[in-house]
Amino acid sequence: MPHLGVQLLVQDRHVVMDNGLLQVTLSNPDGIVTGIRFSGIDNLLEVLNDESNRGYWDLVWNAAGSTGTTGIFDVIRGTSFKVIVETEEQVEVSFTRTWDSSQEGKLVPLNIDKRFVMLRGSSGFYSYAIYEHLKEWPGFNLGETRIAFKLRKDKFHYMIAADNRQRFMPLPDDRVPPRGQPLAYPEAVKLVKPVEPDFKGEVDDKYQYSIENKDNKVHGWICMDPAVGFWQITPSDEFRSGGPVKQNLTSHVGPTTLAMFLSAHYSGEDLVPKIGAGEAWKKVFGPVFMYFNSVMDGDEPLSLWEDAKLQMLIEVQSWPYEFPASEDYQKSDERGNVSGRLFVRDRFVSDDYIPANGAYVGLALPGDVGSWQRECKDYQFWNRADEGGYFSINNVRTGDYNLYAWVPGVIGDYRYDVSITITSGCDIEMGDLVYQPPRDGPTLWEIGIPDRSAEEFYVPDPNPNYINKLFVNHPDRFRQYGLWERYAELYPDGDLVYTVGVSDYRKDWFYAQVTRCNSATLRLKKDDNTYQRTTWQIKFNLDEVDQNGIYNLRVALASAAVSELQVRINDPKSKPLFSSGLIGKDNSIARHGIHGLYWLYSIDVPGARLVEGDNAVFLTQPRSTSPFQGIMYDYIRLEGPPPSSSSSPETSV
Repeated sequence: MPHLGVQLLVQDRHVVMDNGLLQVTLSNPDGIVTGIRFSGIDNLLEVLNDESNRGYWDLVWNAAGSTGTTGIFDVIRGTSFKVIVETEEQVEVSFTRTWDSSQEGKLVPLNIDKRFVMLRGSSGFYSYAIYEHLKEWPGFNLGETRIAFKLRKDKFHYMIAADNRQRFMPLPDDRVPPRGQPLAYPEAVKLVKPVEPDFKGEVDDKYQYSIENKDNKVHGWICMDPAVGFWQITPSDEFRSGGPVKQNLTSHVGPTTLAMFLSAHYSGEDLVPKIGAGEAWKKVFGPVFMYFNSVMDGDEPLSLWEDAKLQMLIEVQSWPYEFPASEDYQKSDERGNVSGRLFVRDRFVSDDYIPANGAYVGLALPGDVGSWQRECKDYQFWNRADEGGYFSINNVRTGDYNLYAWVPGVIGDYRYDVSITITSGCDIEMGDLVYQPPRDGPTLWEIGIPDRSAEEFYVPDPNPNYINKLFVNHPDRFRQYGLWERYAELYPDGDLVYTVGVSDYRKDWFYAQVTRCNSATLRLKKDDNTYQRTTWQIKFNLDEVDQNGIYNLRVALASAAVSELQVRINDPKSKPLFSSGLIGKDNSIARHGIHGLYWLYSIDVPGARLVEGDNAVFLTQPRSTSPFQGIMYDYIRLEGPPPSSSSSPETSV
């Protein structure tokens, strides 16, 4: 008979939490999860690994002033252990590492308190951590922090990241030569001699399983015999950086499961927190929930996924949790709420105020318009407006924020200019808010949908020699490896030309403006082929031109990777009318993302540059030393000159 309460056993080298449903063993005082006993399996974690390489918090850091996203990898080991709560209902234990000046240059200047919590009757355990930097300490950059679990490769073979993203996975052995052949970067490997022949010829790459924060709530693995599930549940995004559509890793070949808190993936250095000397900083990451389930003999193992999704909903609805003992984790009664209604006012679309249906509305640190997508030090709180534009953002930590929003189908970003102070128990009603998107004149033509993604454009079929079978005939067809190579194959004799009114962006606008290679074959990492710039052309006709007027070309980018956008009008050899300069390091092309960070440019086009009849916009991406340099477009619109005030539409309230 299982015992009814939670028990804690403290030993010299290990700490064991046991509630009768599962038993979790942690190293003492390191605070690394070395064992998880559940449903008759002695250890769900990889017993072939050293104890320090099974379940752990880690981070990547660098000294202040460093550039880039890489740095010193640190599996966080505690140096002191403490029991915080020990009752039949709950056990909470703490593993801390305290920094002092003798560790300068050796360890990240942070006090780190890792917590593990087990509750009575709960088929899982929680973990969270408090990171603290004192202002008198040296500065540093924090490139990444997460929790990683390495599961047993002899048991966990079926991975699920979403309803339509689940499959049996290769073994880690398949990624290592001679079974695996590294491709253009180390994460991507072609399986040439896998243990299971069914995987032969496929490409495995952990970035193919990335998910946007807003959808990254539960993922994990199933062991088929006995049928057991290992799930990582993240009930809130408040401690993640970059907003709701920032992408993060989930589960991948290992078998590995990750809880990502901070990362520069799909963003680059813009999302590396830089904590300065003289800057006090503290943040709570988590709690996240590691959930375990099993089925009765004869039941369908995949029912474990359905159960995990139900448990995820329970955890989301329970947020913020009441059980964490740290005073740094604010409970529900310590937090506040904000609500209101958002409208869009674009007088060239409608005389009316249009409810911002489906708008993403959020609170983040005060900053410039759109700054939330690069904000990475503090907390963010997001929700979506309903079809009437009504929004409610609940359980917000106390502090000062700006309210930000963006509306699918509408370009640009909204910001409420007055900062909002959240106090414990407050209910702030914002009333009616109006977003007036960038607009100078009527739309003459447009390409794409302003949704911060290139997903609506043409994504080619993959090279059949480099596929992941999961993404064949899949909505996320952009997640296949090597799609950047298809551009030169589809356009062997010249670059893309798009004719307004004739072409269809769903078929005729390639999803990414990439470089062109002298060889149209897939290259391995050590090849030295050269790459060429590309210039895309938009042809359009104007019946009349206001030679004295100013037209406006609005270009929204969904991604930029060490690239540049140059715009010319009617003369491809002229001096650019506009250049973005070198922008972006989001690497979305290589990492199978359909977007990274969002960029919006408004380019004035003098009427004297245009002619009645046939015109052309030339879009050049001149940076060309890599196959992964390029840009993804979100939306392009040409506006005519603003009409005179006498002919402008009336405002309707």
